[in-house]
Amino acid sequence: MANSNLQFKTNYAVSSTIEPFYKGGKVQISKDEKYIFCTCGTRVNVLQIVTGKIVHSIEQDDQEDITSFALSLDDEILVTASKALLLKQWDWKQTQCTRSWRAIHNVPIASMTFDPTSTLLATGGCDGTIKLWDVVKQYCTHNLKGSSGVVHLVEFHPDISLLQLFSSASDCGIRVWDLRSSQCVCVLQSHYSPVTSLAFTPDGASMVSSGRDKICTVWDLKSRTARRTVPVYEAVESVVLLPEEEDFSEIGVKTKEIHFITAGSKGVLRVWDASSARCVFAQTLPSAPPAGGSEEGGEEYGDPRSLTYLLPLPSSLRLATVTAEHNILLYQLPSFTTQQQFVGFNDEVLDVKFLGKGDTHIVVATNSSQLKVFDLATSSCNILYGHTDTVLSLDVFKKGSLFVSCAKDKSVRVWRQDPDSGQVCCVAQGCSHANAVGSITCSRMKESFVVSGSQDCTIKVWDLPETIPETDGDMFQLTARVTEKAHDKDVNSLAVSPNDKLLVSGSQDRLAKLWSLGAPGADLALLGVFRGHRRGVWCVQFSPMDQVLASSSADGSVKLWSLQDFSCLKTFEGHDASVLKLIFVSRGTQLLTSGSDGLVKLWTIKTNECVKTLDAHQDKVWGLHATRKDDRVVTASADSNITVWTDVTEVEQAEEQAKQEDQILKKQELSNLLHEKKYLKALGLAISLDQPHTVLKVIKAIRQGEDGAKQLEKTVLKLRQDQKESMLRYCAVWNTNARSCLDAQAVIQVMLTHLSPEELLQYQGARAHLEGLIPYTERHMQRIGRLLQASMFLDYMWQKMRVTGAPASMDSQDEEMDTASLQVPQPLFMIDKRPGEGGNGTREQGDGEERWNEGAVEEDGGLEEDTNCPANMEDEEEEDDDDEVSITRKASVSGQRVENGQNGKENGNYHSGSEESSGEEDRGDETEVKMAKCQILLSAASLPPLQAIIS
Repeated sequence: MANSNLQFKTNYAVSSTIEPFYKGGKVQISKDEKYIFCTCGTRVNVLQIVTGKIVHSIEQDDQEDITSFALSLDDEILVTASKALLLKQWDWKQTQCTRSWRAIHNVPIASMTFDPTSTLLATGGCDGTIKLWDVVKQYCTHNLKGSSGVVHLVEFHPDISLLQLFSSASDCGIRVWDLRSSQCVCVLQSHYSPVTSLAFTPDGASMVSSGRDKICTVWDLKSRTARRTVPVYEAVESVVLLPEEEDFSEIGVKTKEIHFITAGSKGVLRVWDASSARCVFAQTLPSAPPAGGSEEGGEEYGDPRSLTYLLPLPSSLRLATVTAEHNILLYQLPSFTTQQQFVGFNDEVLDVKFLGKGDTHIVVATNSSQLKVFDLATSSCNILYGHTDTVLSLDVFKKGSLFVSCAKDKSVRVWRQDPDSGQVCCVAQGCSHANAVGSITCSRMKESFVVSGSQDCTIKVWDLPETIPETDGDMFQLTARVTEKAHDKDVNSLAVSPNDKLLVSGSQDRLAKLWSLGAPGADLALLGVFRGHRRGVWCVQFSPMDQVLASSSADGSVKLWSLQDFSCLKTFEGHDASVLKLIFVSRGTQLLTSGSDGLVKLWTIKTNECVKTLDAHQDKVWGLHATRKDDRVVTASADSNITVWTDVTEVEQAEEQAKQEDQILKKQELSNLLHEKKYLKALGLAISLDQPHTVLKVIKAIRQGEDGAKQLEKTVLKLRQDQKESMLRYCAVWNTNARSCLDAQAVIQVMLTHLSPEELLQYQGARAHLEGLIPYTERHMQRIGRLLQASMFLDYMWQKMRVTGAPASMDSQDEEMDTASLQVPQPLFMIDKRPGEGGNGTREQGDGEERWNEGAVEEDGGLEEDTNCPANMEDEEEEDDDDEVSITRKASVSGQRVENGQNGKENGNYHSGSEESSGEEDRGDETEVKMAKCQILLSAASLPPLQAIIS
C-alpha cells in the first residue's frame, strides 16, 4: 500500500482557533482608536485593531449576560451592566473588577454613557428611569423619571458646563434634562419611530438625530427646534458627522455646511448635505446586488448587509461599521475603501477548506450567503458576496488558488484568489439545478471540470473554459455538460478519483454509487453500487494511493470499499452519532473522521484501531480538511469555532526519546551515587525520577550500611519539603507490604521524631497518607506479636523437655546416636505437626529410661495446638504465613539437631554441656525474631502521634 518507511500519525495539537467574539449588542471604540470593545454573552471582549486578536476578555462572575457597557472617554474605566441588576467597574487593562454595586433599577439597564469628564455615568433602564452616578465619589447623584418604556439612548451634551442630558425612549421623543434641577426642560418631537442615534456638532449648537422612520432631523439646540428634516429612504441605525476641517471634495462635499453619514438597512454608507437635504455620495458595495433583486430588497432587517452601528475614528479618518451578521468593517475616508474586516460570529460553520499556494488561508462557508476567507497568519478576513442564500459546500482545486462553492440558491460559483494580494473574486457561475445544491467537487489533475449534487437527486458535470477569467468583470456563465438522475434522495457528497476518471456519490438513500466520467463530452456511466450502510451516507472519499474508497454514514460507522468487486473491506465503529466527514491522511494509510458528537478520530486502517480522539468542539463537526503537505488539519463546527490542528507526532516521539535517554543517564548516575555511598544525592535523584521502587532500594542500601539508622536520619532530614512529601507518599504504599514495612517504619520514625505535627499537615495529602499508615502499622504489630508468642513457646518447650530412650551403646556425649542399634526405633518428638495429629504413647519409668506415651504429659496437647495455631489461621495474609512457617522450620531444624547430636545419654541422664550449647544456638535464632519485633515496636511508637495529628 504505502512506503514501509511511512510513519503513522499518533496525535494532533491545536495550533490556532477562530472563535466568536461578538454576538450582538453594543460596540465602542477606545479614544486612542487601538481597541474595539464588544459584547459576547457574559463577556466584554477587547479586540486589538492592528492584529485582530482578542487581547482581553472581561467576564461576569455571575455568568449573567451583559446588557450594556460604557468606556470612559479617557479609556481608563469600563462599567458593565448585567441581567443580575449589578453594575461593575473594571480596570480592563488588568481584567480586574475594582468595584461592584447594586443598580437601583428594578429591571435590566438598556443603555449607558460617560460624560466628557469621565466622572458621571448615566444609565437608562427598561423601567423608564435614568440614573446618574458619580464614579469617583461612588454615589447616585440623580434619578430622572418621566420617560415611557425602555430608555434605549442616553447622551451627554458635549459642553459639560451646560449639564444637559439627552435621552430617548419608546415614545419616540428626545428628552432634554437639566441636571442642575433634575427636570426635563424639553421634549423634541420629530420622529415617528424610536430614535436610534444622536450626533452633536463640535460647538454643541446643532444636533442630528436618526430613526427607523427613514428620516434624519437637524436640530438647533439653542432654540430647541427642528431646522430641517432629511428623508433618507431607509431605516437608519447610526449617524456620524463629517469633520468640518477636512477636505472631502472627492465625495461631493463642496460647502462647510453640516454633512453627515448614515448607515442603515440597505447596508450602504451615504453622505448627506444637511442644508439641501441631498445625498452627495453613496458607497459602492463590494459586489453587485443579486440578479433580479430590487432596490428595496435590502431594507429588510434580516438582510446580511444591513448595518447596525456606525462609529467614527476621527484621528485616523476612518469609519467602523457593524453588520447584521456581526461583522465589523473599517473604511478609510474619504475614499470609503475597505481597510480591515473582522468576523464577530460565524454562526454554524458548514464547511472549511485550505486555500492558497502554501495553504496560508482558509475559506469558510457558514450559515450565511457570504463566504469568508481568513488569513491564518494575521486572522484578517475577506468577506465574499455573490450567493443569495446559505452556502452549503466548498472544494479547492489542486493548485490552491481556484475554488468552487454551491448554495441553497441553486447556483454553483467558481472563485479565484490573487496569489499576491490575497483578494478573491468570482469568475464563473452556473445555475440550472431545480433545488438547493448540497455537494460539490472538482477535478484533481487539471482545472477542467466541476461536479455538483443537489437535493433534486441529480448530478451535474460543468466544464470549465481553458482560460478562466482573472476578474469578476467578465464572469463566465457555466453550462452543464451532463445531468444524471443519480439517487432517490438528496445527494450529500461527491468525490472525484485522483486520475479524474471515476466519480463516487453518497446519498441520503443509504447508497454510494461509482460512476465513470469517461472522455470529455461523454455521459456518466454507472459502474457499481455500494450497499451496507443502515442510514444516509454523509461523505465519500477516494484513497489517494489504493483502489479503495471510504464512506461515512449517519449510522455511526465508516466503511472501506473495494473498487474491484464493490465489497466492504473494513468497518470502523467508534463514533456515538453520525459521521459527517472523513479524509485520508498518511498517504492513504490512516483516516480522520468527524461526527455529530463533536469528536474527531484518527484511525489506522491496517489495525482498525482508533489511535487518537480529538475533542475541541461542542457541536457537530461539519468541516474537515488537510493541507497538501499533510501536516495540518482544519475542523469547523456548528458551535461557531474553527480549529487548526498541527501534526505533533514527530515532536512527541522526539520528546519521548529525549526523556528515555535522560532516564537512562539518571539511572546510571543513581547507580554511581549508590556505589560511592552518596546517599543524599542518590535519594534526591530517585525521588526526581518518581520511581518508588528505586527509592526503596536506596533506603535499604542506607540501612544496610554502617550506622544505618543515623545515616538514614541524617539523609532524610536534609531532603527538601517536596521530596519529603514524596517520601511520605511512598511510605504509605510500602507500609502495606510486610516485606517493605520495616523500611517504611524507619523513615516514618525519623519524620515523626523531628517534624512537628503542624509542619507535617502542611504537606500535600499528608492527612490521607497518615490515615493510611495507622491500620497497616497496627496489623504489623499484631503479626509480630503472634510470631513472638510462638517463639516464646519454643523457648519454653526447649527448656522443659527431656529426651530419653537413647541406646546404651553410646559411650560418650560426643558420639552421634546410632538409630540403627535401637531395637524399637521411635521418634523422639515432632515440633512441626499438623492439626489433628497427636503423640502415640504414655510416659513410663523403668530402669532409668523414660518413654513418651500418649496422655502422660497434659501440657503436650496444649503445646502442639499453640505452636500450630498461627500457621492455620485462614484470615491472615500471605506474608504472615511465610514468617510463621520460617519459625516452624527453625523449630524442626532444632528438633533434628536434638535427635542427631544432642540426645546423647549416659547412665540415663542428658549431657549438660550438649543441652546448654543447643539452647544457646536456638536462642540465637529466636533473637533475630525478637530484634525484628523490637524494630517494629520502636517505630510503632509513632501510632499515638499519628492519631493525634489526624484528630
